[in-house]
Amino acid sequence: MRLTVAQAVVTFLANQWTERDGVEQRLIAGTFGIFGHGNVAGIGQALLQAQRTHAVDMPYHLARNEQAMVHAAVGYARMKNRLSAMACTASIGPGSTNMLTGAALATVNRIPVLLLPSDVFATRVAAPVLQELEDPRTYDTSVNDAFRPLSKFFDRIWRPEQLPSALLAAMRVLTDPAETGAVTLCLPQDVQAEAYDFPEALFAKRVWHVARPVPEPAALARAAGVIRGAKRPLLIAGGGVVYSEAYAELDALARATGIPVADTHAGKGALRWDHPNSVGGVGSTGTPVANRLARDADVVIGVGTRYSDFTTASRTAFQNPGVRFVNLNVAAFDAHKEAATALVADARAGLAALTGALAGYRADVDFAGDVVGWQRQVDHAYHLGHGPLPAQSEVIGAVNDACGERDVVVQAAGSMPGDLQLLWRARDPKQYHVEYGYSCMGFEIAGALGIRMADPSREVYALVGDGSYLMMSQEIVTAVSEGIKLIVVLVQNHGFASIGALSESLGSQRFGTNYRYRDPATGMLTGDKLPVDLAANVESLGAKVIRVKTIEEFRAAIGTARAAEVTTAIHIETDPLAPVPSSESWWDVPVSEVSALDSTQQARKAYEVHKRDQKPLIGGTQP
Repeated sequence: MRLTVAQAVVTFLANQWTERDGVEQRLIAGTFGIFGHGNVAGIGQALLQAQRTHAVDMPYHLARNEQAMVHAAVGYARMKNRLSAMACTASIGPGSTNMLTGAALATVNRIPVLLLPSDVFATRVAAPVLQELEDPRTYDTSVNDAFRPLSKFFDRIWRPEQLPSALLAAMRVLTDPAETGAVTLCLPQDVQAEAYDFPEALFAKRVWHVARPVPEPAALARAAGVIRGAKRPLLIAGGGVVYSEAYAELDALARATGIPVADTHAGKGALRWDHPNSVGGVGSTGTPVANRLARDADVVIGVGTRYSDFTTASRTAFQNPGVRFVNLNVAAFDAHKEAATALVADARAGLAALTGALAGYRADVDFAGDVVGWQRQVDHAYHLGHGPLPAQSEVIGAVNDACGERDVVVQAAGSMPGDLQLLWRARDPKQYHVEYGYSCMGFEIAGALGIRMADPSREVYALVGDGSYLMMSQEIVTAVSEGIKLIVVLVQNHGFASIGALSESLGSQRFGTNYRYRDPATGMLTGDKLPVDLAANVESLGAKVIRVKTIEEFRAAIGTARAAEVTTAIHIETDPLAPVPSSESWWDVPVSEVSALDSTQQARKAYEVHKRDQKPLIGGTQP
């Protein structure tokens, strides 16, 4: 079949499918793109031809920012439990390198996304071309080589003959639960337009079967033996439970054994908040209930978690001197962390096998009273009555109360992820979508767009602070253009609330964290607040805007936004200094060892106290 390389790419992608548990779905459901001279005549022409001739089914979505379109693709794939993904194409130079942050986010979070950055001329006939990086040491380097460390698979298609093997390898990685992440295929702009006789078999429907690896029997026996010896076990549910759709299996194991279940950001919702075994988030922004249990746990069972520093409270969460770990994970890399007894398997298959292997075992851990007491604190935080400006916890509470069971809340950075993991009551495995692997400011609105595209039946709330909004809000235009309704909760606090609080705790006096005029007398940014009208900015992008001042007005505005058929933003100013309950935990951010500032000196003393509790996690005594 004689096609250009770009036409071959589009035709191939349109015929790739995944299958798990007998259900098939498109592997590449569509393409986000922004066109420039590097791809307009290549991938752009191929997408146009596909839509005009209807010979190939490949939906195209015009994005407004290259980084944001990768975020939208991540939101889409995560909502689809990594079984369906999106492609993203950008022009050579800044268009392509704008996708680097999105690539890092996808790979850190183990979410599949296909990146198609345009590249320099393979022929070098016109070199150096516009936006080409010249490296005096070699002619085969371009700016796209920056994608190499950020991608789970990377290739550059110098010749059409290289395309089939590259495409097949790309699909293999995208569909591998243990290895997935950003996959990058660089397409030189002249090669995109070059024709070649590709084998027709390349474009036949191809189904990639996503397996559920079962645990090896001897490993299962070892893991069950460790757990049976536990007096104070704790299970930590990570994102792998959600992606594997292992909710029923987790519920069955928890009920059968009585083991308390904590969660990470990616795992929140794997058990409902009111499940008798649910103790909420664990770690630096977790609940005090989960963190007390973690402190005393003699066996920690990690399921589908990669043990980030927030989950381990920078390795201070687990204080039992003999604590041991059992890790169930489809990725051997994660299963062996913390010198664990490793169970390399799919979360659903592994949990089912563990439940059988633990028949008759029952943990004797008393935590029900602590959970009841904690939920009273959550109720108080949700209805704090703080004034004159409301507290952020009240905004979160109002959204939580208004959400239907299948609605989705989206967040990524600032103080809200911490408050959300601490306080949010998840009632559905897909209700809580907080990107906290990379914690990328600006993810919220773009991610919400991808989530709503993945499941239009759900209301999607993008909770965004003014700092993140100013970083990246352009995909509001895409949502308006596509007729995709979002609810944007825009929290104005005149700066970076989270880093402001962190700065103060580290003795840095909130320096550089407030949006203020420069004071001519001191030369510092400590003058009056800037007269930035973010609500007017949202409105200028085509969305409907509701301005509110009180929590009562905010609750009414949520009802209006839910009833609306178009993207609607609710603007509310909050007090960044309003209190939230303590997680009774810690996060390691180094403090200057020497300083002329008394505030920094005092913070260093507190830091050294916490450092005493930090220890390597090497699994306790082995059998």
